Amino acid sequence: MTSEAAGTTKKSLLSQQDYLAPLPIPTGQKPIDMVNMIWRKNDVFLDIGNFNVGGAIMSIWPMSIFFLLMNIYFPEPLMVLAGIAVVGIPTLVFVSNLIRPAPLPIRFNRQRREVCVPRKDGEYWIVPWETVNAAASQHSSVSQAGKTTSGMLFISFDNPDPLAAENNKQWLWGFNCGGNEAAMSTWECIRSYMEIGPHAIPECNNFERSRANLKGRGIVWGICCEYAQGIWKHLRDGEVGEAIWLILGIFIFGAPVAFMLQTWKLSPPPTLD
Repeated sequence: MTSEAAGTTKKSLLSQQDYLAPLPIPTGQKPIDMVNMIWRKNDVFLDIGNFNVGGAIMSIWPMSIFFLLMNIYFPEPLMVLAGIAVVGIPTLVFVSNLIRPAPLPIRFNRQRREVCVPRKDGEYWIVPWETVNAAASQHSSVSQAGKTTSGMLFISFDNPDPLAAENNKQWLWGFNCGGNEAAMSTWECIRSYMEIGPHAIPECNNFERSRANLKGRGIVWGICCEYAQGIWKHLRDGEVGEAIWLILGIFIFGAPVAFMLQTWKLSPPPTLD
C-alpha cells in the first residue's frame, strides 16, 4: 500500500481512498468495532484479530435460507446449481478455515508504542506505531439494480529488517467494513487506544470469559439458554421490539449458531505469549 500523509483523500468517479496514518490523526468518527476485531484489551496492549466467525455465519445463513425457499417454490435444477455455487463454495472455505488453528492476533502495545506482527514460520516483526499505514477505501458499482458501495479498511506494516527479501518487506491486512465511515470507525478503535487509552474505545467482545458466562453449561445448551433468557427479559420489561429482533436473528441470521461457533473457536482467543 502506498504511503500518503494522513488526512489525504484521493477520489475518482467510482472510488475514494482516505489515508488515515501515518501519522495517525483523528478521523472524526466514533470508535466502533464493526467487524469484531478486538480480541483482547487491557491497559498495556490491544490484540486485533481478523477471523470473524460470527460475520461469516451471518452472511452464509441468509443466503442459505434464500436459496432454500427459492428451491421450495421454484424447484428447478438451475436454481439448485445456483444455490450450490453461491452458498456451497463460501461454506467450504469457511469450514476449511474453521478447522484450522485460529490465526494469531496483531498486538498493539501502547506502553512501548510499537506493534508486534506475527508472520509465518514463527517470525515476528516489531514495528513502531508511528510507521503503521492505514487507509479507508470505498468503491462503487452501478448495475440495473442500482448503485452498490463497498468499503475496506487496509492496514499495512513495513518489515523493520532492512535486508528483508523484496517479497517480505511489507504486509497488508484488510477488513471488509462496508464503507468509508465504517472503516474509519473501525480504525478509530486502534487509533484511540494507542493515542488516548483503553477507556476511549467501546467495550469489546468478552472472548476470554465467554465460556465462564455459560455457568458451567455446554456451549450449545448454554448459548440457547442465554438467548432464551434474553428474549424473556425483553418481553418481561415490555421491550417487544428488542425481543422480536432477537427472534428474527435466529431465523434470518442464525445468530445462536454464530455465537456457538465463535465461542468454540475464539474463547479464549489465541495469544502471543
